[in-house]
Amino acid sequence: MDIVKTNIEEVIFNEIINEHLKPHIRQIDEHVFYPKEFLNAIGKAGFFNSNKIQKELVSYKDIYLIEETANYCMTTAFTIWCHLAALASARLSNNIVIKNELLPLLESGDVIGGTGLSNALKYYAGLEPIRINAKRTEGGYTISGNLPSVSNLDEDHWFVIIASLNPNQRIMCMIPVKLEGLVLESKTDFIGLNGSATYSCYFNNVFIPDKWILTEEADEYIQQLRPILALYQIPLGIGISQAAIESIVKNHSKNIEVNQHVKPQPKELIDEIQCIRKNTYAHAKATDLTIIWKEILRTRLEIAKITLKAVQADMLYSGGQGYLQGSDSFRRLREAYFIANLSPTIKHLETLF
Repeated sequence: MDIVKTNIEEVIFNEIINEHLKPHIRQIDEHVFYPKEFLNAIGKAGFFNSNKIQKELVSYKDIYLIEETANYCMTTAFTIWCHLAALASARLSNNIVIKNELLPLLESGDVIGGTGLSNALKYYAGLEPIRINAKRTEGGYTISGNLPSVSNLDEDHWFVIIASLNPNQRIMCMIPVKLEGLVLESKTDFIGLNGSATYSCYFNNVFIPDKWILTEEADEYIQQLRPILALYQIPLGIGISQAAIESIVKNHSKNIEVNQHVKPQPKELIDEIQCIRKNTYAHAKATDLTIIWKEILRTRLEIAKITLKAVQADMLYSGGQGYLQGSDSFRRLREAYFIANLSPTIKHLETLF
């Protein structure tokens, strides 16, 4: 952890957590409250900035942001993941307009990003077809189709999508939410994650100018991007698991005579999470994540399983208190099932190992 942050950064981030996140956690979970001010504050404090920072330390910092936030609220941590996914997409691009104009706004938090890549990631895994089609036109492309769920969207946000130009070529672009021909339909009927600003997106001949194209060779581009996206999902589980373990340790001490016989014991969970955390930061050191793609996916599968194990144990140790409305243990249980079903899902990952 000492590599990730200085004492000053830790104090600043804790202040942002205390002011912009903690007071709103229940609203985020139960009342569709989107933590936009929290995201803006993180950006304003410089936590999204990669300027003059070694690539390895950028990954460390990003992982830390997600992990620490998930310790309080995994829904909010997921919105950070969405923004960092957009940032990672922009950082890999050779588009001068994206690099010089949009990327600085994303890094400052003045513009918040989302990602509509779930469909594309499933396509590249051989699970479903691309849902958006593109046609070349003067000065850019027109796109049509739909995406069932895109998270971290608001009226002034941008997000990343992939569209199919023909059977052999796909393009990736970053677009603003306010576009002629783009219709958003809010989705708020989840058991958790309702504060993640998730929408169904419908594209009807939407014009995308060339200046918003991240790459016209998405098939190659995605090979560099998807290890980053998978790596950054792991701290979602680490953070929520650590919160569950803290709750377990607290409840364990209340009745040690009985709880010493309950499985799993806190030490087992602590050891498992520490091992995954160590591996996650080790992955971040790699100069080329594509080489360790399978190792990242294996760790991603492990954290999904251990997160479920930790939050279910938290409910067990919490007893009746865990079943009360507003219970943090129950919120974590519901949030954890999202880790299991977030692409790549446990079902998908299990087929690989």
